[in-house]
Amino acid sequence: MSNPPLSPDVSGDAHAQAGGGGPAAAYHRAPAGPAVESAPAPLVAVDRRGRVSLVNAAARVLLPGLVPGVPLDDGVAPGWLVSAVRGGHREQDAGAVGTGEATGTAGTATAAAAHGPLRGRAFTAYSAPLPDGHTAWWLSDVTGREDAERSLRSERESTAFLARASARLQASLNPRRCVVATARLAADHLADAAVVVRLSRDRRPEVTRAVSDGRLEEETPSAAVEEMPGLAEALAGFPPVSFRSVDPGRVPAWLLPSGFGRPASLTVVPLPGSGGIAGAMVLLRRAGSGSAGPGEDADPGEDTGSGEDAVTRIFAARAGAAISAAALYAEQVATVAVLQRELLPPALPHPEGVELAGAYRPAQSAQSVGGDFYDVHPADGPGRDTDIVLGDVAGKGPEAAVLTGKIRNTLTALRLVESDHVRLLDLLNRALLSGPQDRFVTLVLASFGTPDPATGRVALRLTSAGHPPPLLLRLDGTVEAARTSGTLIGVLPEASATTCSTVLLPGETCLLYSDGVTEARGGPYGEMFGEERLAEALASCAGLHARAVVERVGMLTSEWLAGREHDDIALVAVTAAHRTPLSAVGGAARSGEER
Repeated sequence: MSNPPLSPDVSGDAHAQAGGGGPAAAYHRAPAGPAVESAPAPLVAVDRRGRVSLVNAAARVLLPGLVPGVPLDDGVAPGWLVSAVRGGHREQDAGAVGTGEATGTAGTATAAAAHGPLRGRAFTAYSAPLPDGHTAWWLSDVTGREDAERSLRSERESTAFLARASARLQASLNPRRCVVATARLAADHLADAAVVVRLSRDRRPEVTRAVSDGRLEEETPSAAVEEMPGLAEALAGFPPVSFRSVDPGRVPAWLLPSGFGRPASLTVVPLPGSGGIAGAMVLLRRAGSGSAGPGEDADPGEDTGSGEDAVTRIFAARAGAAISAAALYAEQVATVAVLQRELLPPALPHPEGVELAGAYRPAQSAQSVGGDFYDVHPADGPGRDTDIVLGDVAGKGPEAAVLTGKIRNTLTALRLVESDHVRLLDLLNRALLSGPQDRFVTLVLASFGTPDPATGRVALRLTSAGHPPPLLLRLDGTVEAARTSGTLIGVLPEASATTCSTVLLPGETCLLYSDGVTEARGGPYGEMFGEERLAEALASCAGLHARAVVERVGMLTSEWLAGREHDDIALVAVTAAHRTPLSAVGGAARSGEER
């Protein structure tokens, strides 16, 4: 091979030019110019045999000791670059044999050939062919780009994790499920194991442990949170505390998952909730887990500082908010359940000659405490009537429940001293106006005495105070509304009402109901059930017993709703006891004189 001419303006290598002898002098240097020598990017040229033919100034700084004439693999150049050069020459030789031509012309660029570390930085080597089989290798420092890409990947992964975590934490309003989700997510993404600690009502720690291998443990140990340094402060919530790294040797055994062993690092992270602290999270890491935990000193060169702290802090805030919201919801549901139990009507008595049946269906919303109610007060002595009251307090929630309880208790007391419906309602109206509440109630009262022993007829008094009037179902299927009306209770200084007196023949029924029945929205167009449909439903119950009447009306209302939300529904049926078999009940109309 002819020796390539040296360009008069090339400064290949100071040692080769000045020495005139030694290995460097026996080899021809690749042609170059001042631009190559002063180029900011390191450049190394090699010949076909892998010997260095050119080293520019930047390359001499980066690879001191690399001089023209020496083999590239003499220990100065990194192994990844040597491997790339060898691979590149094999490709060139194969190309020359296949085409019968020399290597490509100078200036023909090729793709990136290699990548690797060099003196604590990351470099990518690009090759370009030179005349007479020489190859130039440019070294590009890509450390900054790789750091930016790594940071971008980390941000994307963190964002995706936080999005998944938020979705899982918001998927349930059950406190236990939120705690378990928090522990599992933290164990899978933030540490090798995570422990969530909350305090029970008796200040005992409720511990949920999760390990990255999928194990889950739940326990309420007989231990004090003060045994774990930093845990009591994190659970106190005030003053606010941030992450705290704890000596692994001081961790109590009850905090560690079974078989986990002694952790290499441990961090206590508070879980801030809505208006308080929701709990605390302890992140456990084994030795050699690959990254430092939040708040800990990372190994040199690892980018696990503020970025991981920020992800952990955001996750802790979201987990604490989810746990706090679930706990508040559970508390509200429990309160609603207690109030609803107190509002449930009592067991109905069985007065002689009269059938009583009732049904109460609370509003569909689990957190909505309604104000519908009914009570039945048996006759408490000879000549006394059995009294029924069905009412609807305006509004929902605890305030409505409190007022409902007050009304029921007040009526229980007032009926002992006042039997007249109108005067009884006026006394109740005064009692409500004397209090601070701004709600009102609608009521309907029904009273009956002992049925006539000869005919089985039941004399009935009905009084409505702003409430839908009761419906009377006659033996022939006729439905009529009782002629009673009155003002709302708790609004005007004086309550006024009219009482309707009627008689039920054996087998006839009086139905008291709340507006939850008539205002139930359903059907194909979301219409109200309405008074007309209710009358039709009741008409189909002619001759039925009181229990059957209530069940049928309730069933038809449910079918109309078809699972939609609804208000409280209350029903009470008063039926004069049957004296003849149902098959013998005639359809002849009863005249007013017969009653």
